[in-house]
Amino acid sequence: MKKNKYKNNNTEEKPEKTREETKKLQTEMGEKFGERTEELKKRTKELEETRRALINMLEDVEEARVKAEEERSKTQAIITNLADGLLVFNKDNILILANPQVENFFKIRAEKIIGKSTIELTKFLNFKSLMTILTNNYSNKIINKGIKEVFREEIIIKKNLILEVSTVPIVKEKEQLGMSIILHDISREKLIEQMKTEFVSLAAHQLRTPLSAIKWTLRMILDGDLGKITQEQEGFLQKTYQSNERMIGLINDLLNVTRIEEGRYLFKRVSANIEEIVKPIIKSYQTEMGRKKITFIFRKSTVILPKVEIDKEKIGLAIENFIDNALKYTFPGGRVTVALKYAKKEIEFSVKDTGIGIPNDQKDRIFTKFFRGANVIRMETEGSGLGLFITKNIIEAHGGRVWFESKEGEGSTFYFALPINRT
Repeated sequence: MKKNKYKNNNTEEKPEKTREETKKLQTEMGEKFGERTEELKKRTKELEETRRALINMLEDVEEARVKAEEERSKTQAIITNLADGLLVFNKDNILILANPQVENFFKIRAEKIIGKSTIELTKFLNFKSLMTILTNNYSNKIINKGIKEVFREEIIIKKNLILEVSTVPIVKEKEQLGMSIILHDISREKLIEQMKTEFVSLAAHQLRTPLSAIKWTLRMILDGDLGKITQEQEGFLQKTYQSNERMIGLINDLLNVTRIEEGRYLFKRVSANIEEIVKPIIKSYQTEMGRKKITFIFRKSTVILPKVEIDKEKIGLAIENFIDNALKYTFPGGRVTVALKYAKKEIEFSVKDTGIGIPNDQKDRIFTKFFRGANVIRMETEGSGLGLFITKNIIEAHGGRVWFESKEGEGSTFYFALPINRT
């Protein structure tokens, strides 16, 4: 009976233990289930956020694509409707773009020339002159060597079509990507310029004849060939004579400009010593210098100057223009210094003054036709604005160079240099 008692106690303990274990297991499973549920919620939230981010990204990409397409369309429209011709070459000198105006200028379809090199394009008759310029003179320098500069040149494509060629290197972060060429039709401008030149030439010739007659008549009266004149009459006649001389000088300048522009400004070169040209010109200005009380200094070369091949008359005109400007724009009591020197296989001539100088914002126009500085105009001095233009053309035709230094209110120094080995 005792044995059975113990057996019943064990039997009662087992269900109780089982219930506790089951409860514990349920609790653990509940906790794990809860953790798992929370993790799934978290993952679901992350996935939702990722989905939204992807959608936003795709929307941004689509928006960027649409904007890029709009910009591309705008750029294409600009290129297509550009009044100027546009050619774009890559760094290998291969044509990658040609707009419709190029097709119009050269009467050729773009697809026939795109993908061709500058050398290959010379085989196309209308392109030959343009490509020859680029290939021989500029293409290798600008594209291969990466020179970041712009050049302009005029080119005649056919009888009534003259183009101004401008090239600009395409550079990104100092890397040379290629070159763009802009072709601007200047045919109308050239026609107008030619008509203007012809008119100026005709008017100048028509004016010079009566002015010459007036000059010689006045000279005869002043010399007493037509009878005696009073001192007062002589004063009036001298002023008239000087005014007439200025008009003749202007006419001569206009004719010289016309000849330069038409390529008819001829040069008769002889071997000459430039100092022998300078001296008499300086002497001719002595009276004017004395009248204005201007101190004059002539600094001769420290060495014997070799002879150069020059047109004595035209070089003399260039020298006169420099000295005349210095006297004209230097106030009484100022100083003018003329100098000659031998430098680096060149003969350098300079005229320095203590005059009004040139404004900084106008210096780049100083050698252009008809230009006169704003400060010069305010002084109401006489002048045509042609002297320096003519001088520059004369010196450059001799293979020389012209330049200047100036500070407004302090004076200017104008230089020209002629090569000694000029033949």
